[in-house]
Amino acid sequence: MDLNHQEIPTKSPAEAKQLLVEGNERFVSGAILKNNQGDVRRKELFEAGQHPFAVVITCSDSRVPPELIFDQGLGDLFVVRVAGNVMDEIAMGSVEYGVEHLRTPLVVVMGHEKCGAVKATVDEEEAPGSIGAIAAKIRPSVDKAKLDGATGSDLYEKATDENILVTMAEIKNSPVVKHLLSQGNLEIIGAKYHLQSGKVTFM
Repeated sequence: MDLNHQEIPTKSPAEAKQLLVEGNERFVSGAILKNNQGDVRRKELFEAGQHPFAVVITCSDSRVPPELIFDQGLGDLFVVRVAGNVMDEIAMGSVEYGVEHLRTPLVVVMGHEKCGAVKATVDEEEAPGSIGAIAAKIRPSVDKAKLDGATGSDLYEKATDENILVTMAEIKNSPVVKHLLSQGNLEIIGAKYHLQSGKVTFM
């Protein structure tokens, strides 16, 4: 056991969220712990297996690394990253594995401001190859934001917010997730990362 690492048993979604809130506060203030990342922790996880306390679905954007943003270490988060934080069958299977097999009590869908995938969809940029599949997933959120009257720079952020909600809804529609939600063993929440401040706001 790494004596510099304090094991905090996570018994509820609320406790898991609080760990993320406190970790992000440390990240923003610069008071990061930098624990849970060394040789002792690696060996501990090798022997005991992983027991992450949250699943985080977020964008592949290099500026948005969940473990750093929430000041967590090895084995703490089960992360699913894809451009635009959208869901497909593979990503959904990863989420289902996290909540069903690893028993994580919390799922966080985290978008971020100035998302390139959202901006490209709003601007109807050329999407060669499989990039178009990402834009196709984001398009309904853009359309919804426009219907709500968003324009200009506000459209990008409103579409980003809508996209978070769409991904949350898709996850909630999973039979595996529905079962766990009905038992009260799981919560799904939305969040948005602010690039300049480093702050995560929860929806």
